[in-house]
Amino acid sequence: MKKQDHKYIFVVGGVMSGVGKGVATSSIAKILQSRGFKVTAIKIDPYVNVDAGTMNPTEHGEVFVLGDGMECDQDMGNYERFIGTNLTKANYMTTGSVYLSVINRERNLGYKGKFVSVVPYIPMEVINRLDNAAKVNKADIVITEIGGTVGEYENLLFLEAIKMLKIKHPKDVAVVLVSFLPLLDKDNEIKTKPTQHAVRALNSAGIQPDIILARANVPIDKKRRDKLAFHSSVRKEDVVPAQNVESIYDVPLNFEKVDLSGNLLEKLNLRPRQKDMRNWKQFVRKIHSSVKPVRIGIVGKYFGTGEYTLSDAYISVIEAVKYAAYYAKRKPIIEWLNAEDFEKPNKLKDLKKFDGIIVPGGFGKRGIKGKLDVIKYARENKIPFFGLCYGMQLMVVEYARNVLKLKDANTTEINPNTKYPVIDVMHEQKEKLAKNNYGGTMRLGIYPANLKKDTIAQRAYDTNKISERHRHRYEVNPKYIEKLNAKGMIFSGVSPDKRLMEIAELSKEKHPFFLATQFHPEFQARPLSPHPLFTEFIKTCIKK
Repeated sequence: MKKQDHKYIFVVGGVMSGVGKGVATSSIAKILQSRGFKVTAIKIDPYVNVDAGTMNPTEHGEVFVLGDGMECDQDMGNYERFIGTNLTKANYMTTGSVYLSVINRERNLGYKGKFVSVVPYIPMEVINRLDNAAKVNKADIVITEIGGTVGEYENLLFLEAIKMLKIKHPKDVAVVLVSFLPLLDKDNEIKTKPTQHAVRALNSAGIQPDIILARANVPIDKKRRDKLAFHSSVRKEDVVPAQNVESIYDVPLNFEKVDLSGNLLEKLNLRPRQKDMRNWKQFVRKIHSSVKPVRIGIVGKYFGTGEYTLSDAYISVIEAVKYAAYYAKRKPIIEWLNAEDFEKPNKLKDLKKFDGIIVPGGFGKRGIKGKLDVIKYARENKIPFFGLCYGMQLMVVEYARNVLKLKDANTTEINPNTKYPVIDVMHEQKEKLAKNNYGGTMRLGIYPANLKKDTIAQRAYDTNKISERHRHRYEVNPKYIEKLNAKGMIFSGVSPDKRLMEIAELSKEKHPFFLATQFHPEFQARPLSPHPLFTEFIKTCIKK
């Protein structure tokens, strides 16, 4: 049998969703990377959606955009942040995309007239994609998270792919089960039975877990650990405590306390190398030593889901704020504010308690009046303001209405018949929109921009040229740029052909920090390298 030139680790979930598979996958990638191995991480989503671009953030969380324009699950953002690597579309797949590839190949006679059945051709397509990701990323180890939980119908074909690989390459595959151990009451013991059932469900698919990450509110004790190991047919040292921690960035360090990386390398028949977690430890120390607060309000519309708050809709923004705050040795106090609340009388004065305000991206009409009123209040009261994507578009609308006195100014996304369309779809995209080709009108992925000298943006970046990730279809209307400039709005970031406005700001003389970007800077913020615009924003908030 031909020896593999890369290894596979699969991370699957048990008992319930949201158990922390994404953080576990990111942390495993981090600790193996710290041992000197080239790693890459893949997310498999069990959805018929071809990508995450059409998913509602209140149902699925943030849509994360890769540099090549791939719209994917928010866990991809965690992977990039933990291992400090730019991933590509090769690192993401869904049930829909896998089936679509197989069907298209069959239509093009790619199977040479064979009868194309679900098994083995769908699992084989999954395996081919895993190998392609390894090749694209030149990875020694491919770590793959499978969405959902074991036992779900949607996951069976992905589990089949694991089984096929495990049979063919038994020394090259390790399976990690992340499973929740409930604690009904503080005086009761944590329960192992649900995880035992999860292991049994995995066994029924022909797979035995190599490692069990025992997720719980408290550390699992020796007795429960021994019990779980016995009933799951794994070694005691293969049951790894994974209790709740103050910060997700503690997780890799906790894993290394029990030498999880060494355990995994042993199972994969790889020789251990020297560890190097120094920079990560320094970052985590900053998290725990930062005491003095900086208070940031994020005004969005994707927080509410029933009776609950879903901050995951803006997870990249939240993490970017944290990195910049820790860099400044401040403890970030982030409050999620529903934009619709600010449509109520006397609500805006609540913003005075914040050191800074962020209006993040989004789509649609809901909450727009509240956002516009928040932006106006921040501008007039000199509260540091940072707008992202839709936040920049609304910043331009607010400025046009209240400074240029164009009272009907709007984005054509909200009012297609506005008298002053200061935000509009570029002319060449309107034909596509008329045909309902919405994906074809999106500006997705990395685009370059030139920065204007001696502006807030240029000083923050300390360079004249940048490349940032986009996800939008509306732009500042070129017809209004001169009018906005004449009234003090500075477009400090512009596309190389000077047609697209990428960053808008007011001078320091007019406002300490009133700046917005058409792109999403949060997508490139990393724990060990905070984004320069977020760093400058937090620095200004601290001065306030």
